Amino acid sequence: MIIRRDLGEAEARLAIDACVAELKRRGKAGVVAVGDSHGELLVLWRTDGCSLPPIVIAQNKVYTAARVRGNSGDLGRDAQKDGSDVHYHGDARYVGWDGGLPVIHDGECLGAVAVSGLTGVEDVEIAQLGVAAILNSL
Repeated sequence: MIIRRDLGEAEARLAIDACVAELKRRGKAGVVAVGDSHGELLVLWRTDGCSLPPIVIAQNKVYTAARVRGNSGDLGRDAQKDGSDVHYHGDARYVGWDGGLPVIHDGECLGAVAVSGLTGVEDVEIAQLGVAAILNSL
């Protein structure tokens, strides 16, 4: 039997609160998404003023980070290095942009947090705050 631990509503709320607070502090608009260990969406928050494309991108970053158990941007960088396509996994939901980070606890991926709508660097910085909020609660 395989027993998995997944992020839940309480952890997702912690990440959303931390990331949205930072978006507001920076005066930026963006999307924050949190997913379970399979990368399936638990919650998504789009701040006022954010355009529509980051909605799907944030969902896909969460999916990618949870499925590969790594930074979504690493998948893109690895694909550039070896000339492959990020979709070689057979799933169009995989993306190679920065901003999706796994939540790893005791060596296990519990889910992921993603931010989209800013630069890749800013997306990662803010997603890290969401991951930290979750890990600090465990």
